[in-house]
Amino acid sequence: MTLQIESARRARPYSRKEYFGRVLWSVGSAFFRFSPRPFFAWRAWLLRRFGAHVGGRVHVYPSVRIVIPWNLSIGDDSSIGEEALIYNLGPVTIGARATVSHRAHLCAGSHDYGDPTLPLLRLPISIGDDVWVCAQSLVGPGVSIGDGAVVGAGAVVMKDVAAWTVVAGNPAQPVKRREMRVRDAA
Repeated sequence: MTLQIESARRARPYSRKEYFGRVLWSVGSAFFRFSPRPFFAWRAWLLRRFGAHVGGRVHVYPSVRIVIPWNLSIGDDSSIGEEALIYNLGPVTIGARATVSHRAHLCAGSHDYGDPTLPLLRLPISIGDDVWVCAQSLVGPGVSIGDGAVVGAGAVVMKDVAAWTVVAGNPAQPVKRREMRVRDAA
């Protein structure tokens, strides 16, 4: 079998409306990127104008790269850190009180390498409530991260992660259960 590169390059995986939206976002994202760091409400408002579902008190930093805002949903009190990449060709859902740390990469797009025309796959990513996706980690296409889970720094997650599980490494493996401790008020 030989790859059909010309056929792959001629493919148009998006509708005209999606292409038009992406062109508009390429202009609108400048207002996002060059906004002052503490203007979280402004960036949330701008994302909503481009079709994202953004909860209350969400912190998305100006250096975050979001490829397709209308494929993004972020729950209340969540945060996306500096230089994170949300490559959301497919839908990306981030739950409430979740943190996606700096330089993390959520990759909701790939190609079917078994097909010689390499068609685009737009697979969803689901990040549950109270999840922490640590710095410089990668969450791959079609992956669900259960509520309360932690993806360790630099981890590569290509399979679902159970709720309240800490994973680390490449490929990411469970290392322990996440236990919540209550601090003394004293």
